[in-house]
Amino acid sequence: MVRTRLMGPLSWGWVKWPSVMGTGVLYLLLLSTCLGQDTEDWQYEECKLSRSGPPATIVAIDEESPNGTLLVENMQINGVAEGPDRTISLSLRDNRDYWVILDPSKQALYLNSTGRLLDRDPPSYIQSIVVQVQCTNELIGTVILHEVRIVVRDRNDNAPRFQQPRYYVAVSELTPVGTTIFSGFWGNNGAADIDDGPNGQIEYTIQYNPKDPTANRTFDIPLTLFGSMVLRERLNYEEITRYLVIIQANDRAPYPSERRTATTTLTVDVLDGDDLGPMFLPCTLVGNTRDCSPITYKANVLELTEPNKVNPLNVTPPIQAVDQDRNIQPPSERPGILYSILIGKPQTYAEYFSLNRTTAELLLLRPIDRELYRRFDLVIKAEQNNGHPLPAFANLQIEVLDENNQAPYFLETSYHGYVSEASPVGTTIATSGSLSAPLAIVALDNDVEETKDPQLQFSLDSYSNVFSVSATGIRRYITLLQPLDRETQDFYTFTLLASDGVQQSFPVTVTITVLDANDNTPTFANVSYNVNLFTDMMPGETVLQLSAVDSDAGPNGQVTYRILAGAQEHFIIGNSTGIISVAPGVDLAVGRSYALTVEAMDNGPAPQRRSSITTVYIEVLPPNNQSPPRFPLQQYNLEISEAMRTGATLLNLQAVDRERDTITYKIHSGDPHGHFALKENSGTLVLDKPLDRESLDYYTLVVTASDGQPDGTSTAMVNIMVMDVNDNDPLFISSLTVNLTVTEEQDNAFVGQVKATDPDLGSSGQVHYRLVNHQKLFSINATGAIRTTVPLDREVKGHYFLIVEAWDGSVDPRRSRLTLSVTVLDVDDNIPVFTQQTYNVNLPENSPKDSVILQLKAIDADLDSNLTYRIRSEGLDPEITRLFRVDPGTGELSVLKVLDYEALKDSEPTYMFTVEALDREGTMPPGLASVTVTIIDMNDFPPVFSQSAYRGMVAPNAVKGTIVTTVTANDSDPAGTPAGLVRYKVDQDAYPYSASIFDVDEHTGHVVTRVNLNEEPNLKFNLVVVAYDDGEPLKENTTLVEITVLQPSVIPVFTQEEYRFAPVSEEADVGTPVGVIVAAAVNQTIVYSIIEGNEGGVFALNETTGVISTAKPLDYEANSSYVLRVEANSMRVVSSNLRVPSKTNTAKVMIDIQDENDHPPVFTTSLYIGGVAEDAKTFTSVLQVQALDQDTGNYSSMIYRLIIPPQPGKDTKKSKDGFVIEPYSGVVKTAIMYRNMRRSYFKFEVVATDNYGQGHSTKAEIVVSVVNQLDMQVVVSNVPPTYVEKNKNKLLSILERYVQDQIPGAKVVVETIGPNRHGDGMEQEDYTKSDLMIYAIDPLTNRAVSRQELYKFLDGKLLDINKEFQPFLPPGGRILEIRTPDVVTSVKKAMQTVGYTEGALLALAVIIIICCVPAILIVIITYRQFKERQAECAKTARIQMALPTGKPGGGTANNLYEELGDNAMRGYGQQEELSMESGIDPGQDYYTQDYYNYEHGYELPQYGSRRKLISPAGLYDEYGEVVVDDDGSYYYSPQESDAEHGCRKHRIKLVTDREYETSSTGEDSLPEPQRSRLSSTVNSHANVNGSIYMAQNGSIIRTRRSVNATLPTHPHATTNNNLKLASPVFSSRLAKHFKKLDKMAATLEERVPLNNPRTAADGGCNTLRTFQSSGVAASATATSSLSNTDNNKTLNVFNTRQSSVSLGSTSTSNTGPESAASKSNLLKAAQGGAEQQPQSTAETGELREDERESRVDGGDEDDDDGLVMREPLECPSDRTQSDEEELWMGPWNNLHIPMTKL
Repeated sequence: MVRTRLMGPLSWGWVKWPSVMGTGVLYLLLLSTCLGQDTEDWQYEECKLSRSGPPATIVAIDEESPNGTLLVENMQINGVAEGPDRTISLSLRDNRDYWVILDPSKQALYLNSTGRLLDRDPPSYIQSIVVQVQCTNELIGTVILHEVRIVVRDRNDNAPRFQQPRYYVAVSELTPVGTTIFSGFWGNNGAADIDDGPNGQIEYTIQYNPKDPTANRTFDIPLTLFGSMVLRERLNYEEITRYLVIIQANDRAPYPSERRTATTTLTVDVLDGDDLGPMFLPCTLVGNTRDCSPITYKANVLELTEPNKVNPLNVTPPIQAVDQDRNIQPPSERPGILYSILIGKPQTYAEYFSLNRTTAELLLLRPIDRELYRRFDLVIKAEQNNGHPLPAFANLQIEVLDENNQAPYFLETSYHGYVSEASPVGTTIATSGSLSAPLAIVALDNDVEETKDPQLQFSLDSYSNVFSVSATGIRRYITLLQPLDRETQDFYTFTLLASDGVQQSFPVTVTITVLDANDNTPTFANVSYNVNLFTDMMPGETVLQLSAVDSDAGPNGQVTYRILAGAQEHFIIGNSTGIISVAPGVDLAVGRSYALTVEAMDNGPAPQRRSSITTVYIEVLPPNNQSPPRFPLQQYNLEISEAMRTGATLLNLQAVDRERDTITYKIHSGDPHGHFALKENSGTLVLDKPLDRESLDYYTLVVTASDGQPDGTSTAMVNIMVMDVNDNDPLFISSLTVNLTVTEEQDNAFVGQVKATDPDLGSSGQVHYRLVNHQKLFSINATGAIRTTVPLDREVKGHYFLIVEAWDGSVDPRRSRLTLSVTVLDVDDNIPVFTQQTYNVNLPENSPKDSVILQLKAIDADLDSNLTYRIRSEGLDPEITRLFRVDPGTGELSVLKVLDYEALKDSEPTYMFTVEALDREGTMPPGLASVTVTIIDMNDFPPVFSQSAYRGMVAPNAVKGTIVTTVTANDSDPAGTPAGLVRYKVDQDAYPYSASIFDVDEHTGHVVTRVNLNEEPNLKFNLVVVAYDDGEPLKENTTLVEITVLQPSVIPVFTQEEYRFAPVSEEADVGTPVGVIVAAAVNQTIVYSIIEGNEGGVFALNETTGVISTAKPLDYEANSSYVLRVEANSMRVVSSNLRVPSKTNTAKVMIDIQDENDHPPVFTTSLYIGGVAEDAKTFTSVLQVQALDQDTGNYSSMIYRLIIPPQPGKDTKKSKDGFVIEPYSGVVKTAIMYRNMRRSYFKFEVVATDNYGQGHSTKAEIVVSVVNQLDMQVVVSNVPPTYVEKNKNKLLSILERYVQDQIPGAKVVVETIGPNRHGDGMEQEDYTKSDLMIYAIDPLTNRAVSRQELYKFLDGKLLDINKEFQPFLPPGGRILEIRTPDVVTSVKKAMQTVGYTEGALLALAVIIIICCVPAILIVIITYRQFKERQAECAKTARIQMALPTGKPGGGTANNLYEELGDNAMRGYGQQEELSMESGIDPGQDYYTQDYYNYEHGYELPQYGSRRKLISPAGLYDEYGEVVVDDDGSYYYSPQESDAEHGCRKHRIKLVTDREYETSSTGEDSLPEPQRSRLSSTVNSHANVNGSIYMAQNGSIIRTRRSVNATLPTHPHATTNNNLKLASPVFSSRLAKHFKKLDKMAATLEERVPLNNPRTAADGGCNTLRTFQSSGVAASATATSSLSNTDNNKTLNVFNTRQSSVSLGSTSTSNTGPESAASKSNLLKAAQGGAEQQPQSTAETGELREDERESRVDGGDEDDDDGLVMREPLECPSDRTQSDEEELWMGPWNNLHIPMTKL
């Protein structure tokens, strides 16, 4: 208040002013004295901090904190900064970049990061912010600065970053384990993290690389902070040449979840080291090893051949060995290979052959006599020249061949074949129009043995793209390479040549006729026809004539017409003419319309006929004009391209006027610019102007049609859509450079970028790129970036013109191209290379001193190289430097002294030395070359003629090329040298005219005519012939030849120009006359001679009589015809030792050889091995045999037959052969069934007889092994079955070869080829994959190789097999796995469910026996019950195995139901049915099938189905009965026939099982639904059951006898159950069935509970009674009850009318209580009779009317009071266990399913 007063204004007046002034001054003095001390205290406290501590404020904040983050909540400065009581003012100083905002009122500081981030890391580096808060004391004017330091804390917001995109290191494979191989992350080369503290610290680890899974175990980084990588495992260049190691760099943030990582790839290239020896090429690896399979090189040499003519010998393949360490760097350190012959046979091989140590050239040292040696077997060795201890070895076989001096020849002069135009590719051309036999082309070569393939090469002069000839064999076949079309070309004619590589045969003509196939359909000209008729048209008048064209020939092209529908009997058509006319008696009515469907059909074979149809629309019009024209449609829709040409027809608008008036067409509207025109008279709409879719893309035209009558105009609308076209090419951007560069030796290097644009729309505007050339060197991606795909080598090519093509994405794309110039930049990486590695110089003796004898030239592929030449001084003979010199700059090699050949010591003086070329400015080693200087002798002697002059005679009309005489000259210079080689020529200047008509052969000296002569007789010509050599200098000599032209009368004339004699038998004796030739001359004695064609001297010619006769034995197979040229000369000419060939004195003689049957057939192999499955049907093909005969015609046509020895112990009359053979094809087929015969085999012979069975014969052996799926493996591949079927033989040969590696001579057989089966139960089929089921047969045991061994043989070689399969499978095709057949796999799984093992019981039995002897009885009983339960479990398991889950009828290819039904059964009898039940679902339906007639090869049902097993209809007079022996055993005995009367009966033992014994009735135990299914009414379908048996193999067998409605029933209903039972009808077939069951049995004893004691008396007769019941005997599980009294033994069997449930098991599990209940209630119905015997007559009289007794045999009605009990009988199986000790159960015996072993 005091302060306010002092500061307020004065309001007093001027009154009493002096007194007031005095008083005021006094007052102020007093006030200032009182208040002075308080004012100083609070004024000076303003702007100071209210807190204690340092004046500076320090806070911390995370980087990247958001805008407005609170930095300081309150500065705690004294004073008030805002408001009326303000004492201070606050502001910021040094606020760089304005990162801080001040709120004065709150004294708070905030972060200002609007539009930016507070980043502590580079490049911002904002680690702290320092500002000054300035406080001004408004009271006293003082200023105080408060410092605020804001520390920016680091966040882990940056991941590590490697400084290089990738890293590289090269390591030798010899580097020891533990060596540090890479330290490239040290320093600034590794990864960096710009974060601070642990967030910026880096550690390195190796990550797993799925593309290179071995890298992380091969290398390790033990010190993660340093990142140095060490080697953990030994490297092997031959296995892996490059590792891609993924290195991860991560920071060390405190929390692992917040750590950031980065990865890079370290490429580790493994350098080759010298750790392997050489290997011979080509190398085929053995399995998965690196060892090569033994290789054999082969060479041939002709006998008595001089070495200089063949050296070096040609070896196949060429001998070559390489160091397996092929990439040792630098190349100068790579060792060389030295070759040698280690050993050989015969031991004298070294006298004949040598092997070049360095080049491996095989040299012949001396001629070989084939009579002494025919073959050399050598072992050659290759080793490194650096002493490496691992040599390689290979075999070398050298065959000594007979001299090839015979030309191949065909047996026929021409061939004619036939093929259908419908034949697929690969069809063999047939020899006749029936296409029954293939056309065989036979060509032979007398240089090759007749029985061997001459290995000739066939060539076609034309149509080689249509036909091909098989490559091997004596008989070759022509096959089709592409489909044929007879309508295009109906025959092909070409010539065929055969060559052995040296000689060539005469060509033969082959004509192939294409037979017509009905492959063309009759075609109408139009799809439909429109016809207008008038009512006044008369019957029979033509309406329309149709014509359909068929291009086929013969009946296939004849067309027949008929009306299928629509005629309404008003129209008819001519069958052959196609004329439609009005039917007789028909009047056409106005307004009627017809739509006739007319068919045109050809007359080919009925199943192959083709036809087509057309529709004829007929409208009946009135005779006068009553209607306007009408368009067929009211609206038409068109889509046309904007690129369509003008004048194109768009639409034919045809209006129809019934009165046929003239119609006028116009466009009414819709075309404002006149783009379209409508022809006024025809109605054709055409394009008049070009269209532009971009201007207008849709038109709607209204067109009119008028006939000129009133109301005679109609309209139609035409909608036209204009479609866009791709009319713009992609255009490259010109601003991008086209001159590019790239450095050599860089992989995936960036070359350049291109870009193109396309203004079109949609896919037409999408641009794609590709490289037109150099695709293997460069690549381009979708963006146009070009990179190298492989490292470039500038020395190979330094510049590339790269063509880039851009195209759009339309269906018919438009393209444009751009040429780029790519220059490869050089890197110094090449050594100088001489133009030749070896220089050979011939230096003539006496050459002058300093003569240049050789120009050396070396090239350094690198740029700017400066080469210098010199002679290598290492190991140099000092004599060389005295004789030769190399110019360092030019490379000229000169001789330093004159050399005299005769003065030199060596016979062939040669100097060898090495020269080198060095790049003086480079670092690469010098290039080397070897120089060989040979001193040669000069030419000393000229050629010398043997005569000073020669004479010759010639006919005046001699033809060109006639030999007149022969001159001979010799040269004394060394033979084989150029100076010793003599050649001849005519001196043209000496006698020019003579030289114009005569010439001399350069090499032979034959003087021949140059032209056809026409000279006067007695003329003489002189000719000078020059003989010269090739020596230095050339020397020559001359001689004179005098030629006389003879008189024509002196020259004989043959009576015929060509003689053809009758064929001569090849068995003709030597000296047999063939024919006579005759020539005549005036007053001359004629001498005959053979001048051509008698090679080998086969024929002799009497020189005086002209008789030609045989001089040697003939052989048709060696040569079927001869062409001789004979000559006749006068004695005068012959006596002068001259010849005068002319047109008249020479003739051709044709001699044909007649073939005889002089060769026996020869089988292709002496042993044929095949296999057959146990379930194979009859007449299944097993294998095909083939015998070949060198004879021709019928003499080579075979008839085959089999010789099958009878089986021991069987009647040969009744036994049936197991196989048959097709006599003409040689196909061996099955004739019986082979069930239960696994691991058996058949051995028999096949005989082939030629001349259709009338000629020679030969034998071969056949072995057929019986197999099943336990012997098989399935080869699963990812290609469709069609591919496998197409290449089956090739694929099979590959598999067979791998099996034969383990088992020599093994045969692999294909069982099935089908789609891949997969899924649960293998019921799904995949046709994109295939299953090839195979098995192999061992020729030593004649049995199948075990499934496990076959798996080992193939699965271990799967990679190698896939490699060999590649040529025969589509791309990507391969074998996926080798697996066990699915049926066997399912059985193994099912068998695992069988309960406790019998071994445990046996152990328990031993313990009990030891403890207490009486317990033995308990053990025996327990064991027997266990066996019975185990058999039941096994049967149920088998059914569960056979029935896939959820699909009882699941499929398998092995007809398992056939086995479930016991495929060995046959049941024949009078309407007798034999069914078999083994736990199959009773709810399924029955299907009728002739099941037992298996010999006919029927396709049997698949397992899991229920089929009613019906025996064939027919009556049999064989009956039988069930009898009981004295020992209590039951037997089935067929009734003996008259022929067997008195003989011992055949008896089949039956067994029972006590497990099912019960004492309760079966009616109540039956489920209600099942009881309701059983009918109680007697009708025509009523049955009388036979007996139910358990065979020893566990099968439940029931026999039935059908009872017709007319069957007499028993008239009485007795008061008890002692029904009178009749004997059943049994057939001998049933007896055989049980006999087979005995053979199939695996267990010693299995019982069925069919016994229940009752009393009965039948007078001692053994009878079998049956009766029918639908009530008590309606049990679904069993209906039998047997009783046994003293000697009266009768077997009664109850009938279940519709029941078909197994006695053995009624559910799929044997463990539940329901299963146990069902087993305990199996025979309650039968046993109920015994329990209710004391009942009253009324109780037993409740049997229904249909429970009537049926008498089958005349037994006593009152004697059958009881039922017979069957006792068990032990009958061991006669089948022994296999090597695998597996036991087979009966019905499944065909599959050999292994059960629990005893």
